[in-house]
Amino acid sequence: MEHFKIQNLYDLTETIAADLFEGLTYPWEALPKISAFIVALGEALPADKFEKRGDNVWIAKSAKVFDSAYINGPCIIDEDAEVRQCAFIRGNAIVGKGAVVGNSTELKNVVLFNKVQVPHYNYVGDSILGFRSHMGAGSITSNVKSDKTLVVMKSPEGCIETGLKKVGAMLGDNVEVGCNSVLNPGTVIGRESNVYPLSCVRGYVNAHSIYKKQDDIVSKN
Repeated sequence: MEHFKIQNLYDLTETIAADLFEGLTYPWEALPKISAFIVALGEALPADKFEKRGDNVWIAKSAKVFDSAYINGPCIIDEDAEVRQCAFIRGNAIVGKGAVVGNSTELKNVVLFNKVQVPHYNYVGDSILGFRSHMGAGSITSNVKSDKTLVVMKSPEGCIETGLKKVGAMLGDNVEVGCNSVLNPGTVIGRESNVYPLSCVRGYVNAHSIYKKQDDIVSKN
């Protein structure tokens, strides 16, 4: 299950949350730890770069947050990030340096690495998005199975039980997700991969791949 491991998906130098992953093997193991981690880290953030706004909400002074955005704690918005009109951050969210949370985008229990873009009508829940990953307009992470059973991570090499009811998507660094795609619960997409628009993705997509449809995934040249 090497392809599921944190070091094979993410560059941990590209997130303020690197310590969240310490001692963990797989990224979804961090999901139940996000809330407490934010509170502890927030209290230690430098006052010359961050200001505390409300309960457990820390926003970098260089970040741009539109007045119509709603931000509930615990939450950290890192330097030079942009949170646009009517964004809805429900809590337990880390928004990385230079990241974009767009109009009417909803976040819940997530880590967005630096330079992530979720810019238009996205839902991202119980997910971890790697450095420079991008979700096209209307693309979403589905984080609960229709039968409400616990999420199992599946790949050709076998399955791993998460013990969690809610797991969205784990996107490696530089992943591109096309517009109006749905990433089903427990989806893992390897680094540098592209997903065609209007896709319904489940399971594991190899790094450096192009996902056209479930039975048509090709390696990049």
